[in-house]
Amino acid sequence: MTQRFLGRSDVAVPPLIFGGNVFGWTVDEAMSFRLLDALVEAGYTAIDTADVYSAWVPGHQGGESEAVIGRWLASRKGRDRLTIATKVGMKMGSGGQGLASGWIRQSVEGSLRRLGTDYIDLYYAHRDDPAVPLAETLSTFQELIREGKVRTIGGSNYTAPRFQEALETSERLGLPRYECLQPLYNLMDRAVFEDDLAPLCRKAGVGVAPYFALASGFLTGKYREGTSLEGHARAERVRSYLNDRGWKVLAALDAVAGRVRATPGQVALAWLMAQPVVSAPIASATSPEQLADLLAAARVTLDAGDIEELSAASA
Repeated sequence: MTQRFLGRSDVAVPPLIFGGNVFGWTVDEAMSFRLLDALVEAGYTAIDTADVYSAWVPGHQGGESEAVIGRWLASRKGRDRLTIATKVGMKMGSGGQGLASGWIRQSVEGSLRRLGTDYIDLYYAHRDDPAVPLAETLSTFQELIREGKVRTIGGSNYTAPRFQEALETSERLGLPRYECLQPLYNLMDRAVFEDDLAPLCRKAGVGVAPYFALASGFLTGKYREGTSLEGHARAERVRSYLNDRGWKVLAALDAVAGRVRATPGQVALAWLMAQPVVSAPIASATSPEQLADLLAAARVTLDAGDIEELSAASA
């Protein structure tokens, strides 16, 4: 693949980034280790997490996912073969949040400690903090890069105007820039990214790693008319897809999947991988069977007709 990744064009882009939001939440530690072992055995080495995962769970403070990854790293070694991304900025159980220099400094030390590593490959601003000057945030990231604690930075959940402003601030002040954007983007969530952010990323040569690549599981086809969402961790989000457009997208996924001998989820990921501006999508799994299904998506080849059929159904 030719997209930039981690701010460089000479670094191989992984077909898929594993989302670690499930670790310590919907997946216990033993299963988390099994999934990470299987991921690496299959040749996939990119893992995405965040300090806030999973502060929304009663009794959690945040850092649970990072801690699981850290314990796995300590027992398995091989840190230099992995690309680990984490994030700062969302509200933690302690109440701390934002992108002020002091909080970033405190947060990165917590992430490094929990991960059991000396450096973070890709450190994201998890969401914009309008209360803090961009120059302050980016200057702090520059200090962390100089200290060897962070290698590359990225932004997540930014609007196009603010992401543009961040890139311009970096250029004007000679500061490191966000080399990767992590937006909400999938077959069901297209407009915001495609209308505003995609042109900006394409022009600036910024990598793109979409989250919720499978629309919280909806694009796997497991939620059909009449399906109960009781107990689903993201029921409200999935419920927003249960409409005529959603059924149209599922029908298109079923049709294409039948032709290419794949599952709907694999086809949905393959559609994302085929988008020129996308570097690699982020997706999670809670069992070895789900993980195998995800990884097989990299072997699915869609032709122009397949891509157009899916794009038209989800327009």
